Amino acid sequence: MKGLLFHFVVFLGAALVVVPLSLRLGFGAVLGYLLAGVLIGPSVMRLVSNVDDILHFSELGIVLMMFVIGLEMNVERLWAMRRTIFGYGGMQMLLCAGLLTAIFLLFGSPWRIALTAGLALALSSTAMAVSDLQQGGQMNTRAGEVAFGILLFQDLAAIPLIALLPLLSPLDTGASTADNWLAAGKALAMLAAVVLVGRVALRRGLAIVSRPGAPEIFTAFALLWVIGVALLFHSVHLSSSLGAFLAGVLLADSGYQRQVEADIAPFKGLLLGLFFIAIGMSIDFNVLMHDTRRVLVVVAAVVGIKAAALWLLARRFDVPREQRAYFALLLSQGGEFAFVVMASALAVRVVEPRASAIVTLAVVLSMIATPLLLLPLRRRLPVLSGAAAGPEVVPEAAPKAVPQAVPDATPDVASDAPPQAGAPGLSASGEAARSHAGTSRASTADGTDAPG
Repeated sequence: MKGLLFHFVVFLGAALVVVPLSLRLGFGAVLGYLLAGVLIGPSVMRLVSNVDDILHFSELGIVLMMFVIGLEMNVERLWAMRRTIFGYGGMQMLLCAGLLTAIFLLFGSPWRIALTAGLALALSSTAMAVSDLQQGGQMNTRAGEVAFGILLFQDLAAIPLIALLPLLSPLDTGASTADNWLAAGKALAMLAAVVLVGRVALRRGLAIVSRPGAPEIFTAFALLWVIGVALLFHSVHLSSSLGAFLAGVLLADSGYQRQVEADIAPFKGLLLGLFFIAIGMSIDFNVLMHDTRRVLVVVAAVVGIKAAALWLLARRFDVPREQRAYFALLLSQGGEFAFVVMASALAVRVVEPRASAIVTLAVVLSMIATPLLLLPLRRRLPVLSGAAAGPEVVPEAAPKAVPQAVPDATPDVASDAPPQAGAPGLSASGEAARSHAGTSRASTADGTDAPG
């Protein structure tokens, strides 16, 4: 108990010192959380050592963030985004993964490592990109719409990515092609079951727990729903954040979405900040010192190649000229799912530990580089401040206690645009208060094993 309380004090203290300073210097809240994690982690001050456990726990922040976004969606609006999700998302994954794989092959990496690293690094950080879109008021711009659709496709790409890894293994891992297809079938069956329960029984359950007398039971039911669905998705090797998003979409037409958002938003903001702190803590300076050149080459390749490819694709995606550089840099970093891909590849011996460590470190460093690269761009382009892209997220008073959940009117189906939600470092509860009040929001050995 004492150790747990000490960790909470360290996390909150570091955030309260570093994040406001980062905001004052114009670097943004996300970079502040990352730097706070670097300072208190095992490589600098060594105040916290169990990084993996903290990282797994803090992933709840991403889960709740995607859940809140899903609350502003519905099935009809999601269907309207199908071209953006599957068309644009597929093009981004194929182009970026192909270019990165080719670069690693040119630098002498074995083809298995090159392909695995290329696929893993083609993914972008959902937590970082969505947070930046929200903080800058860009969720409702064309760049925000396309970026959000691509991020959803990347979460969907978890099924073929995980299924592909045992097939790449040079050893007999005991996993046959039939086993992989069976696992994919189980995932699809589970997905269908979640949708069925959400469409048939969810509203009835919410109506029962929303009776007056124990409002905390309503919050507990909402948390059980989102965490339960995320856990089910994780158990069949699907993205837990995708499961949380689906849980939100299924609840969006229930009539209780505003009260659920008001209850969940404070948890989301704190846990998402903790996730970025844990990412900063995970930087291994031993790997950085021993393989400095390789790590920096991988970081430069990831950010440079992805940014260039996305900038070229932006025109085809109908992203306005003034938003293309922002769109390209926004998705240029590696993503948190790359950690899962590399860990799975290491388990089936597709990659060696050294290669996995280099790729993982490159992902973290690319996450740190992205806010710095976006900073001068924001200063040169006032449109990215959010003034021209829908309402800006600003701190506001916390919502008043609601003794009983009252069903809201079902929202109208809007255009192909993801919704606005709170960002780390901003007032999530204030946003939820506006939503509850009825304000509509428009919508991861030897030298030849390492990449590079």
